[in-house]
Amino acid sequence: MNYKNRIEKLFIFKTVSTAAEELKVQSFIIGGFVRDLLIERPSKDIDIVCLGSGIELAKKVADHLGVKQVVTYNNFGTAMLKYDDLEVEFVGARKESYRKNSRKPIVENGSLEDDQNRRDFTINALAISLNKKNYGELVDPFNGIEDLKSKNIQTPLDPDITFVDDPLRMMRAIRFASQLNFDIAPDTFEAITKNKERIKIVSGERIIDELNKIILSPTPSYGFKLLFHSGLLEIIFPEMVALHGVETIDGKSHKDNFYHTLKVLDNLSEVSDNLWQRWAAILHDIAKPPTKRFDKISGWTFHGHEERGARMTPGIFRRLKLPLNENMKYVKKLVRLHLRPIALVKDNISDSAIRRLIFEAGNDIDDLMALCKADITSKNNEKVKRYIQNFEKLEKRIVEVEEKDSLRNFKPVITGELIMEIFNLKPSKVVGTLKSEVREAILDGIIKNHIDEAIPFLIDSGKKHGLKPVDSFAEKNFNT
Repeated sequence: MNYKNRIEKLFIFKTVSTAAEELKVQSFIIGGFVRDLLIERPSKDIDIVCLGSGIELAKKVADHLGVKQVVTYNNFGTAMLKYDDLEVEFVGARKESYRKNSRKPIVENGSLEDDQNRRDFTINALAISLNKKNYGELVDPFNGIEDLKSKNIQTPLDPDITFVDDPLRMMRAIRFASQLNFDIAPDTFEAITKNKERIKIVSGERIIDELNKIILSPTPSYGFKLLFHSGLLEIIFPEMVALHGVETIDGKSHKDNFYHTLKVLDNLSEVSDNLWQRWAAILHDIAKPPTKRFDKISGWTFHGHEERGARMTPGIFRRLKLPLNENMKYVKKLVRLHLRPIALVKDNISDSAIRRLIFEAGNDIDDLMALCKADITSKNNEKVKRYIQNFEKLEKRIVEVEEKDSLRNFKPVITGELIMEIFNLKPSKVVGTLKSEVREAILDGIIKNHIDEAIPFLIDSGKKHGLKPVDSFAEKNFNT
């Protein structure tokens, strides 16, 4: 099969072909770009393999294109350049061999066949010639084109050898299945299950990179089910596996919180591609196993699982090599607050309760509400419809209160420094107490967040604690 017409749409391939001919080397497009080209999936990452020096070819192509910067990796014999919105990587064809306790291969120069043999899956071993004599011709030694048509993922060589050599490929198989909605061939999946313990030699950073790609796939539950049934999830994320299962006492059962979590994740994924919001969906019930209790009257309860889950979040992020930055704090906040809106879905809820929710959620209030709606997983359609309608009413109330009180990222006008100045205090517990009393009064609607209302309230509160404002205070101008 020849794909000359398809690749001619990108000018860079003719340039690579010309540069390779000048260097008297053969060159091919290989890997993911070819796969995506054949299934008409957008791709901006191009891999070029040549039977010679990939670095020399990259520099020659850069000269032709007028690209000034070529990033070279001499230890690996690879080079990369950017052209328009494309990222193009060049490498010399190679063959690899592995040692038992490392996924770093011993690399030697090789033929195109050697290079295709080392590829992880048949659909990633496809190559298209850029050589003058057969420009655009598909080189497909493992019948990867048929696997693309049948939506099948399998390894070019023995899957046991493939996964023992490089265990990260087990995660990649599941990631591609999840991203492309492909099946994994039975013998390939069996080999993943058989060799799952090998994943322990892979760095946490490489594992989480693949896991995040699974989470960002269109229906991430598919990838998680494959991870679960292969046994990989138990090794890399045991807290999630702990959610699995249903326990029954006195005829009363709780739901399977593993599959509930996956449904919430899928629901949210339909409306958001925010990785960290999806992580909040994954972790929202993560503390249900340690908080699970049975009471003969109430049945199964998970009291405080939202607070416990928020406390667990930093530890999970740290172990999984996720960033301990604002993204973690965002996830922790959504986990802690995910039950709060449910308690406010009532006709007679006060503005004060809504103010507190807006205050705590800040600019993440909309993301929180999306998570809460995704958390409705009942099989009773009428029940789901009723819950959604109630949440929509709450969202309307939130907008009304927010417009009236401007509470997103709300900061009380009374600061600790101002309290210490007014009452001539040093940093102490009473300063924090007064600050909290003013904040609560504002959230309860007793006073507005303005100096002219907050100062008199503060002075009255101070008197209750035996404090007296300094004499010069009355002369100060606190108007804003």
